[in-house]
Amino acid sequence: MTTSTGIAGYTYGSDAVAKSPISMEDFELLKQTVMFTEEDERYLRLAGEVLQDQVEAILDLWYSFVGSHGHLVHYFENPSGKLIEEYLAAVRRRFTQWIMDTCTRSYDQDWLNYQQEIGLRHHHLKKNQTDQVQSVPHIGLRYLIAFIYPITATIKPF
Repeated sequence: MTTSTGIAGYTYGSDAVAKSPISMEDFELLKQTVMFTEEDERYLRLAGEVLQDQVEAILDLWYSFVGSHGHLVHYFENPSGKLIEEYLAAVRRRFTQWIMDTCTRSYDQDWLNYQQEIGLRHHHLKKNQTDQVQSVPHIGLRYLIAFIYPITATIKPF
């Protein structure tokens, strides 16, 4: 599915997106748990302005990091271990939009729902379906959590 953004699989705000099982009240508690405040939101908006012209360079850095670690690039390979280039490219377009969404969108129910959708696309319930590829069926939560650090640490110079 290609949306008005021209990004295949980008379904933000549509009926095709899974509803988050996390209520807005629970989301507020999660934000408190990670010490996320209105000031953080303000700085993310500013970051969006700064980063919009640098997103490709950011993704070059992130993709280089993933590509240099066989256990990470494995999630973009077919069952015989061959890299699925078109899958990498499709994910990259959505990743580009995710960076801008993180910086510019309101953290409302639509945002929360789309984060659920992204999570499902890493889980065996929806992995590989968006791009109709045959890759590994699941990305372990440990790598999603661990990937938070490289993403936040490497974006600082931008």
